[in-house]
Amino acid sequence: MSSKERPTLGGTRIKTRKRNIAAPLDPAAFSDAVVQIYLDNAGDLELVAKSIESSDLNFSRYGDTFFEVVFTGGRTQPGTTKPEEGDRHPYSILDYEPTREVILPFVLYIQKILRRRPFLIKNLENVMRRFLQSLELFEDNERKKLAIFTALTFSQKLSGLPPETVFQPLLKGNLVAKGLVLSFMTDFFKVYLVDNNLDDLIALLKRGKMEDNLLEFFPSAKRSAEGFSEHFTKEGLVALVEYNEKKMFEVKLKEMKTTLTSQIAEERDISEVIETVKQSVKDAKLPDIEIVRILWDVLMDAVQWSGKNQQQNANAALRQVKTWAQLLSTFCTNGKLELELIYKVQIQCYEDAKLMKLFPEIVRSLYDQDVLAEDTILLWFRKGVNPKGRQTFVKALEPFVKWLEEAEEEE
Repeated sequence: MSSKERPTLGGTRIKTRKRNIAAPLDPAAFSDAVVQIYLDNAGDLELVAKSIESSDLNFSRYGDTFFEVVFTGGRTQPGTTKPEEGDRHPYSILDYEPTREVILPFVLYIQKILRRRPFLIKNLENVMRRFLQSLELFEDNERKKLAIFTALTFSQKLSGLPPETVFQPLLKGNLVAKGLVLSFMTDFFKVYLVDNNLDDLIALLKRGKMEDNLLEFFPSAKRSAEGFSEHFTKEGLVALVEYNEKKMFEVKLKEMKTTLTSQIAEERDISEVIETVKQSVKDAKLPDIEIVRILWDVLMDAVQWSGKNQQQNANAALRQVKTWAQLLSTFCTNGKLELELIYKVQIQCYEDAKLMKLFPEIVRSLYDQDVLAEDTILLWFRKGVNPKGRQTFVKALEPFVKWLEEAEEEE
């Protein structure tokens, strides 16, 4: 052995490390195999489901492709809804009539598949999301079928399907502007409410983060409370119209309460606050009785209450009444509204222990500031209907009522 040769150990063999080499994707072959199952069973979903359950097809790898075959009869081109080359079958969801009765068996069929292969729910979500993002690529009756199918998947409670990832793609600007989203959601609502009540629908929309976006289904030119009411009343969804009106009413009340709270905390001029309330009433068409309730709540919420000092609490409440008496009197314009104000005082004094003994003093102060009329106080005393603490408060108010009655006799 020359001096330049390196020594080696005889009989050794150098091993190379084996690597896992992934097989190339072949969605076309998978699609053709699923299509053949449909063709062999003439589209009978019961038989198709049994054949799929007994097959050794790689669903974990081609889940999206499977649902493309279910919806369209074959593969679709990446990023589109256009058919890809390969075998197709005529028994897809989009091949049938757009009715609840026809599409429901497809939902039950998918439910059966998901019980055996629950991991496929993510693939169903992917395909539904992609199709809903591309609504403009479908024909009118195909969009209707997708809406019916989507409604039934939630109505039948397909396990694990998240409503937020299904609904959110619908809020794309171009889909809304073309009126496609409004049409889709109208069909969705109609079908879903066949088997579910309005509370179920609202709960679903909340989970989908759509509850506050109902007007966003409408093209901008039609996006108004009137447009919402007109459209869904015409479609027979009166309960949805009533819900939306109530929801918008609550939003407007909340906005007004927030504005008032801010103005009172900043001690704005009372005339400015009155104008704010009047403008809110005009813009939002808020009923007078709600205004009275809000005013009292906002005024009392702004009081800096003492923990245990009853006299300090009494002084603070009476000072607030005196400071904002003009605000209250501006909107307590008749006996009915004055009576509502007494009921608000009654309920608050009943529910808040630190105010329990203040009821007669607050009523007396409201009388002194010309917010409550004598007749209203006497009516409440004699015929008030709210039972909360009534017996206690009537007894506490007796001296003041007696004084009113004696003054009335003298006059």
